[in-house]
Amino acid sequence: MLVAQLALNAVALGAAYALVAIGFVLVLNATTAVNFAHGESVVAGGFIAVALTGVASGIWPSSLPGIIFLPGVLLLTALLGLAIASLAYLPIRNKPPVSVFVTTIAFGIIVTNGLNAGFGAAPRTVPALLGSGTVEIFGITASRQSLAIIATATLLIGMLAILLQRTQLGRKFRASAQDPEMARALGIRLTRITLLGFALGTAFAGAAGLLLAHQFFITPFDGVGLILKAYVAVVIGGWGSLRGATLGAMLIATFEVAVASVSSQSLAEGLLYIAVLLVLLIRPEGIFGETQRLRA
Repeated sequence: MLVAQLALNAVALGAAYALVAIGFVLVLNATTAVNFAHGESVVAGGFIAVALTGVASGIWPSSLPGIIFLPGVLLLTALLGLAIASLAYLPIRNKPPVSVFVTTIAFGIIVTNGLNAGFGAAPRTVPALLGSGTVEIFGITASRQSLAIIATATLLIGMLAILLQRTQLGRKFRASAQDPEMARALGIRLTRITLLGFALGTAFAGAAGLLLAHQFFITPFDGVGLILKAYVAVVIGGWGSLRGATLGAMLIATFEVAVASVSSQSLAEGLLYIAVLLVLLIRPEGIFGETQRLRA
């Protein structure tokens, strides 16, 4: 039973990490550039949920479930993504790649300091998504929060899959990720695709912030660790692959939970990066990597 419970915890953590990694890949495929403010976008999502909880408590006396704040978090972090695109990417997209590296890091620092000034450095939390406590499923004691995280992440990823695979906008996005020059020649407006990538990617990051904020707490300075997790997941899964990012996130979470269950979280994170080095030695392109340019 302990193994089953640990597996459930790993899936829940991996589902949240998957949202972070998928958001990272969406921006990467839309721009071929790395958004180094992505970790701060996750943190921003958590603090937006904190702010919305405070506003709601002044209107509604009883505690509201955290899932109520998901639409607001998605909307506001999507707007944050548009701001990152408009201020830190589009003005310098034709400059050397190091320019985007610097501007997105600078934007992330601005977000971090803004959150620190507004909320303080103390760890904060948000209400559980669908209430606290546990439920019994096939003899396994499962946390309601873990089940809610899995369900919410699955819903969001499913909606993204429908958007990318079943809609004209999604087909344009995939075409632009596969061959931007050909997409431009066919009349696809790449600037709109770029804005879409940033909006969707940052919204997914913000949703992950909401999912993680109850169980793990958040501080304004957590962005660096989160962007590293996303980066590692993408490297393991394959640079630019959405399914690879999801699998990479699940593997990271499984590794962390397994090691932490017999040792400590610090050791788990240290061993994680050693494991990544070994993976890269065996398969540098990642699990779903391609020899040519990666596709969405």
